[in-house]
Amino acid sequence: MIRIFRIVLFVVCVFGVNPVMLAEETVEKKTVCTKEFDWEPVMNAIIQVESAGNTKAVSGKSCGAMQITPILVAECNNILKGRNSKTRYTLRDRFNLEKSKEMFLLMQSKFNPSNNVEKAIRAWNGGNNYNKKRTQRYFEKVMKELKKQ
Repeated sequence: MIRIFRIVLFVVCVFGVNPVMLAEETVEKKTVCTKEFDWEPVMNAIIQVESAGNTKAVSGKSCGAMQITPILVAECNNILKGRNSKTRYTLRDRFNLEKSKEMFLLMQSKFNPSNNVEKAIRAWNGGNNYNKKRTQRYFEKVMKELKKQ
């Protein structure tokens, strides 16, 4: 089933689908395609490091399996507003794994169009203006999880 999904995803991406528009539609259509890149393994590794897969995890203001902050939710809503999308996320959506992944993909489409895995991991931990030294330990943990997959 996963193989069929990846083949369909590849065909959709290769035959001229605008990745930016598709990333916008991701939220509403649940289709994942950011310039033909499969973020699923990276997201799964982040989920393991952040919460060991616990969708009910809470640590300070960070919640859900991906430990999403209120600031990230607001940023996602600003991106959607700028793209004239009517979709908006709520703070409760942080506890929904599918919506958390959508927010991750939305952030990548806006701030990481080159699909740089290292940048994605470090920015998830330290924000878009991350400090490489301060995010090193987190980066190593996620990469270790990524290699297990």
